[in-house]
Amino acid sequence: MRLAPAHAAFVLGGVSIVAASRAAGNRPTIARAAGCKLVDELVTVFVSRAQGLDFLDSVRQSRSLSVVFSQPTTHRTIQLKGSGALVGPPAAGDANLLGRYVEAFVAELASLGHPADMVRAVVAARPDECLAVSFLPTQAFDQTPGPRAGAALDR
Repeated sequence: MRLAPAHAAFVLGGVSIVAASRAAGNRPTIARAAGCKLVDELVTVFVSRAQGLDFLDSVRQSRSLSVVFSQPTTHRTIQLKGSGALVGPPAAGDANLLGRYVEAFVAELASLGHPADMVRAVVAARPDECLAVSFLPTQAFDQTPGPRAGAALDR
C-alpha cells in the first residue's frame, strides 16, 4: 500500500515516531524511532540498538509492527500497521536522513518552548548505533484525537 503524497510528506517531517511490536505471549514492546524513509511502498524507521533492544527482538520474531507518527503542535497522528518486517543495517545516506529528522523534530518541539538541547538529547541517535526496520504497510489509520480517530486513511 502506497501512502498518499500528503501522508508521505507528514511521516517524513518533524514528527514523533513510536513503533510497537509484540514479543512471545503477545507482550507489547515499543521504541522511539529516529526518522523515517519511504522507498516506493516500503517504509523504514530507524531505532537505536541500545534503546530498542526488546522491540528489535520482537520484530525479528513476529515480523509485525505498528508505527505511530504524531505532530506535537497539532496532535495530528497517523498509524501504519504492517507485517513481513525486517531489521537490518541502515543504507548509505541514511546518516544524513537521521540528522535532518532530529533537526526537524527539534524545531517542532522548540516551537512549543522545549529547549533544543533537551530535545536533541532525547531523540538523537548515532547512525552507527541504529538499525533500520523496514515493512510494507497493510493498514493505515487516522489516529488524530477527534471524531475521525480510528478511521482508515484515504489513499
